[in-house]
Amino acid sequence: MSAPRLPKVAGIDSTVPAPPHTAAPLPGVPSAAPPSDAALPPGVLIQDRLASWVSDLTTLHELTERLIRISSLDEALREVLGAGAALVGARRGMAVLEPADGLGPTSTIGLGLAHADLGTIETVPRSSGSYGRLLDGLPETGPSGSGSPGSGSPRSGPSEAGPSEAGPAGDGPAAPAHPARVPDPIAIRDVRTEEGLDPRHREVAARLGYAASYALPLATEEAGRLGAAVWLYDEPAEPDERRRHLIGLYGRFATEHLARLLQVERARARIATVAEELLPSRLPRVPGVRLAVRHLTGPQGGGDWYDALPLPEGALGLAVGSVSGTGPSALAAMGRLRASLRAYAVMEGEDPVAVLSDLELLLRLTEPARSATALFAYAEPAQRRIVLAGAGHAPPLIVGDHRTEFVETSLSAPLGMLTCWEAPSVELSPAPGETVLLYTDGLLRRTGDTTDRAFARLHAAAASVPGADRCDPGAVADHVLRALLPEGLDPAVEGEDVVLLAARFE
Repeated sequence: MSAPRLPKVAGIDSTVPAPPHTAAPLPGVPSAAPPSDAALPPGVLIQDRLASWVSDLTTLHELTERLIRISSLDEALREVLGAGAALVGARRGMAVLEPADGLGPTSTIGLGLAHADLGTIETVPRSSGSYGRLLDGLPETGPSGSGSPGSGSPRSGPSEAGPSEAGPAGDGPAAPAHPARVPDPIAIRDVRTEEGLDPRHREVAARLGYAASYALPLATEEAGRLGAAVWLYDEPAEPDERRRHLIGLYGRFATEHLARLLQVERARARIATVAEELLPSRLPRVPGVRLAVRHLTGPQGGGDWYDALPLPEGALGLAVGSVSGTGPSALAAMGRLRASLRAYAVMEGEDPVAVLSDLELLLRLTEPARSATALFAYAEPAQRRIVLAGAGHAPPLIVGDHRTEFVETSLSAPLGMLTCWEAPSVELSPAPGETVLLYTDGLLRRTGDTTDRAFARLHAAAASVPGADRCDPGAVADHVLRALLPEGLDPAVEGEDVVLLAARFE
C-alpha cells in the first residue's frame, strides 16, 4: 500500500510530513529508503498521475470560472495577476495592458507593489526588461543567444514574433498572411548573476527586493498581443515545467477574455464620445441665472439629453428629454430630436406648448417606431419667470431655503404615443436663490425603487442639501446624486442614462 498523501492545493503537490504517530527508529537499525518510482507498482504511478491531472484541471476550472464572472477590464487584469501569482508560486507582480494596435486603452496594475514601485520598474529600459521585450515584439532570446534569459531551455524559433509580423505599436499589424505568432515567456532565474542585463535592471531589483522574474505574454494568435504580466520572486527561482504548463493554459484563456472586454471597453468609449459630441460642450452664461449639469452614461449609451440655449431679449431655453431605446440608433435619434428642438425654440420659444407640438409632429413623421419624453422651459431670468410644458416627463423640483417642492404639471403622454399631442403650459416664479432641477427618468429608475418611493427619495435628497451648498447649482446636483446613487452609476450595469440640469436664479 502506498504512503498516505495530503490533498493538493492549486495543482501543486504539498510536502508530506512524517505522520505524528510514527515511532522513532531504533538505534543501530538503518531506516528503510523511500521506494523509487521504478519500485512502485504501475497502477500506483498511473493513479498518482491521473490524480495530478484532475487536480490541475480542477484548479484551472476554478480560476477561469472566477475570471469569466468579471466584466470590468481593470478588475479582470487584477484577477489574472493574482491567479497567475498562485500558479507560478510568486508573491508580487505587475500586469501591463498595451494593445499592439495602439488603439488603447493602456494601464498598469501591480500586485504587492505600490504605485511608486511600478514607476521604479518602468525606469528599466524596455529592451532590457522581460515584459518590455514582450510588449515591443522584440526577439526574446537571452544574452547567451538561445533560450529565454535564465530559462535554460531552448526556444522554438517558429513561435517568435519578430518585428516583421507586426508594425509599430501605433500602426497595428501590417496585414500578415497568417495569424500573429505568440512570443514565448521569459524567465530570469537570478537577476544578480544573469549575463547581459542592463545595470539599471539589477539596481531596481535590489531596491525593490526581488531576485527573479517570470514574464508571460498576454497574447494569442487570434487576439494578437494585448499586454504582458510579470511575476517577481523574492529569491532566485523559476517555475518548473508543470507550473509553466498551467500558467500557459490559463494565460491563453485569460487573453481571449481580456480581448472581449477590450472590445466592449472600446465600444463604450466610442458611444460616450458620440454622446458627448451630440450634447452641448459647455453651458451658456446668461445674466441672472447660473447653470450646472451632470450627465452619467450607461454601457450601451442611452437617449437621454439636455440643452440650454440663449434666446432673444435675454431669455433662456432649458430642455431635458429621453428617447426610447439604447445604443447608436438611440443616440442618432437623440441628436436629431435635440437639433430640431433648438430650431423650434428659436422660432417660437415663448410658447413651450408650440415647441413640443412641432417636435411631436416631426417625431411622428420621421421616427414612427420611436417615442420620446421631453420638457421645455422658457425662462426670463431678469423677471425670474419660467413657462414650461412637458410631454410624459417627470416634473421639475424647486429647491430653496424656505421650500422644496415639485412643480405641479398636467399629465400628458410621451411624444409619438398619440396622433396629436397637446397639454397646457405651467408658469412659475422662483424666488431669489432658489434652484430649479430638471432631470430625466433615469435618475429615478436607477435607484431601483418604485416610482412613489423614488420621488420621495428625490425630494428628501433635495431638502437635505446643506445651506452652504445651495448657492452653487453644481453642489446641489452633486448632493442629490450622492444621496440617490451613493455608489455612483455602475458602468457594467445596463440601464438608462442619468441627466440632472440645475438652474439657480439670482
